[in-house]
Amino acid sequence: MEGFERIYSEYYDAVFEYVLSLCRDECWAEEIVQEAFFKALKSIDGFRGDCKLSSWLCQIAKNTFLTQAKRRKRIVDYPLETVPAEGSFEQKLVDKETALAIHRLLHALDEPYKEVFHMRTFAELSFKEIADIFGKTESWARVTYHRARAKIREGLK
Repeated sequence: MEGFERIYSEYYDAVFEYVLSLCRDECWAEEIVQEAFFKALKSIDGFRGDCKLSSWLCQIAKNTFLTQAKRRKRIVDYPLETVPAEGSFEQKLVDKETALAIHRLLHALDEPYKEVFHMRTFAELSFKEIADIFGKTESWARVTYHRARAKIREGLK
């Protein structure tokens, strides 16, 4: 189980960003990723190593997304292999105007969103380190960070 916790911590962000590019909805993406990691945990013994672990996890997440989209009767009208990358949220910090806007929005955020976002993005702390600082769980740190990102993204629109 400890090994899987390491896998979860190491690959969560990459899988989340991939799923977010598919469904374009942060809450739904979190749900899909949680289900995908649960499925991966149940079948980790079946991982043969024929591909990268991240590719295997993303494939499980893509299949989970397709199943949920079908269940929700959502139409996927683009080939999944050609989903355009929107660029990572952190890459936007390179653009000075966007960076200034993000800092203004960050300054206006309530705690603990402001501090968690700052720790993760600027101090580059892991979710585990953030959780330890707040005396909370790693999941709490992850959810708080993603909610802070969502609030900032909404403000940028």
